[in-house]
Amino acid sequence: MPDRSEEPPIRCLVAKVGLDGHDRGAHVISRAFRDAGFEVIYTGLHNSPDEIVQATVQEDVDVLGISILSGAHRTLVPQIIDGLDEHGGADDRLILVGGVIPEKDIAWLKERGVAEVFGPGTPLDEAIEFVRAQAPQNR
Repeated sequence: MPDRSEEPPIRCLVAKVGLDGHDRGAHVISRAFRDAGFEVIYTGLHNSPDEIVQATVQEDVDVLGISILSGAHRTLVPQIIDGLDEHGGADDRLILVGGVIPEKDIAWLKERGVAEVFGPGTPLDEAIEFVRAQAPQNR
């Protein structure tokens, strides 16, 4: 593993979008990312797509993790990506989705700019290593 002591930490925003009130997974991944040395900002519950876009841009994060369990991923995730595109910020960020996403929707989300979808039971090390390998470098 390369020495990351000289590099700035990977900045991550973990966001709960919509009316979904279940945030255990968001807390678990936020803690795991922090323990892995990432800088983590957690937005809390019930954020609109626009609030997530604004936080992502203002915090200048490398990674946006969207946690969603409500089933509204086909509506809300594209709204976030479109909002980031309007601010010129979707292409230079790694966008992840976590939650209960039907298998048939994963490819659809990836076609719209999501780098990876992590469902329940994903090993935390797998998500951490994916971010380390894929996060934008030298921002």
